[in-house]
This record gives sequence, structure tokens and C-alpha cells, in this order.
Amino acid sequence: MAGLEACVIRPDWPDLPAGVGALATTRKGGVSAAPWDDGAGGGGLNLGRHVDDVPEAVQENRARLRALLPGEPAWIAQVHGADVVDASLVRPGAPVHTGDASIAAGAGIVCAILTADCLPVLFADLDGKVVGAAHAGWRGLAGGVLGATVAAMRAAGAGEITAWLGPAIGPDAFEVGGDVRDAFEAALPGAAADAFRDYPGREGKYLADIYLLARRMLARDGVTRVHGGERCTFSEATQFYSYRRDRVTGRQASLIWLK
Repeated sequence: MAGLEACVIRPDWPDLPAGVGALATTRKGGVSAAPWDDGAGGGGLNLGRHVDDVPEAVQENRARLRALLPGEPAWIAQVHGADVVDASLVRPGAPVHTGDASIAAGAGIVCAILTADCLPVLFADLDGKVVGAAHAGWRGLAGGVLGATVAAMRAAGAGEITAWLGPAIGPDAFEVGGDVRDAFEAALPGAAADAFRDYPGREGKYLADIYLLARRMLARDGVTRVHGGERCTFSEATQFYSYRRDRVTGRQASLIWLK
């Protein structure tokens, strides 16, 4: 579908194997009305069924996305945890699988993550044998969802792994409290402090760099080929949905598959 193709992001990912496909959606190219629209008065590509959008609009948006993919996305119920799902087990009409990451080792199986400020991370091993996708809100990130995804991929036969950090809330917009800083200082002893800046004029509040925190977590688990991490869902209002900015809003997706 040429119209939607012009609205999605094809990752700038230099070491992505030739046999792997990946994309991230924006809020553009769909049919959803405000507040799930495209930010400019047109139809939005909201892909979340749990945000009170008209179900028929979400279905049409998902159908448009499906036309760009080799298979039905393996949509999972995300709960800000660290469980990893085998995407091959996620099928239309089957019971919903709960988790915050999925992996695939077979062609045409599409790992999919929904976000609206949380960090989506896509993974591929350099031999193009295994791929994965993780939903890394701060709780899941501190709780080890990236490491769990890497471990599951290695158990499925992955060699060296490369990762891409998709659109998330940027370091000038992600306001957090001391509980978040404490969680990462516990998860990354001695390696988290510089990811937090004091929020000017707001005692006890910090600006957190979720991209830097993810890179540190990935490095801890032996993944140093990391790309992406330049976009901000909060500040790019006509490109991305943002829960922090709008509260009632849609969800974009990040997806990866073996061709």
C-alpha cells in the first residue's frame, strides 16, 4: 500500500541482515478520528484496541499495516513486565499471550510491539536466524526485559545480536521521580547516574534518558551494536502518539520479521 508506506519508518540500521525486515509506524496513514487522528486533522493510524478508539477504525488501520507485512503481527498483551513470548504461538483467534517481548525463528512470523512513549527495541542476530521485539517502559527496562529477550534469542540459536531503538519519549521530556532513578541505580549499579538530570525548578524530579539507559542495559548483556534512539514521541506531536503529552491517544507499532 503506497500511501501507508510513505508514512512508516524504515530503520536506519546498518548491520541489519538482508534477510530481515523491520518497520515502525507513525500516527499517519490511517482512518481514526480525534483524539486518535494524525495530529493534523486527518485520519490516524492508531493500532491499539484498548484505547477506546472505534473498533472498526482500528481494524482498518491494522489491515492497512498488514498489507506491508509477510504475516499477521503477533500482537501480545503488554503489562510492563519482562516475559518473552514465542511469536509463532500467537495466532488470530487463539488465547491472548501476555508478555512484553516476543521472538521468532521462522520466516514470515512478525514480532510486534505497541507504544506511545515507552521504548520499542527491535533485535536481530547477525546471521539472520532469530529476531525479537521488546516493549521497554521504565518498569520493564529496569526489570530486565531487554536481557530476557536477548537470552531467549540466544536459546533459540542467535549468535551476535544487533538492536535498534525505536521512537520513545526523549531525554528532554521524560520527567520522573526518585523512585525511577532508584530502580535504575539498583538495576545498573554505578552505571545509571548520568542518565538522570535534575529537573530545573522541580525538587525531587529528574529528566531521564531512556535511550541511554537501554544502551547500558544492552551492553550489560553483551549487545553493543545498537542503533536508533534519535526520535521523541512527546515533542514530535504530528508524527507520534504520546500518552504523557495527550493521555487519551493512540498507539504506534514497531515490527520485525525474518523474510
